[in-house]
Amino acid sequence: MIAAVTSSSLPIVLGVTGASGLIYAVRAIKFLLQADYPIQLVASKAVHQVWQAEYGLTLPMQPDKQELFWREQAQVWEGSLTCHRPTDVAAAIASGSFRTLGMVILPCSMSTVAKLAAGLSSDLLERVADVHLKEHRPLVLVPRETPFSLIHLQNLTQLAMAGARIVPAIPAWYHRPQTIEDLVDFVIARALDQLGLDCVPLQRWQGPLS
Repeated sequence: MIAAVTSSSLPIVLGVTGASGLIYAVRAIKFLLQADYPIQLVASKAVHQVWQAEYGLTLPMQPDKQELFWREQAQVWEGSLTCHRPTDVAAAIASGSFRTLGMVILPCSMSTVAKLAAGLSSDLLERVADVHLKEHRPLVLVPRETPFSLIHLQNLTQLAMAGARIVPAIPAWYHRPQTIEDLVDFVIARALDQLGLDCVPLQRWQGPLS
């Protein structure tokens, strides 16, 4: 007998691209794993350069070593985390028959946005995002760029019309953040809200303070 697949056991695909702001990916991994959500992670080739530029660290290419790398950065050892090579377009997550809760790309570069808007799938990350669009599954993009050019805005609009949800990396201040992590976590919480997930500690808006 084939075991039934429940929504709680379905993985979340986390895409990480070469935009600045890898802290968003690290913090998302931390909260998802702590909440016991399985993660299928694929980082684009450019992410290796960003790790060097932002932290002076080298992201391993081998999936098993990359898993340990992300866990070390997030400081979480429990939970299921599976990493994929960006060139492995034959990976299970590249198929529409592979079920997921949805996909979040954070940070999301404008290059990735442009390729997705044009329907291009030159690597695994782009292919999986394209699959989520065609299967009408949640696809959440967290663009980290400023200012936006007209081309950026048109591409984001095209993706929104195709069903993607756009959550720019813009924090709020009503929760009275005290640290950079507080600002980062607000963006992550709002992105995961789009998948119906509530695993980030966040003081949500309750109305004006008396």
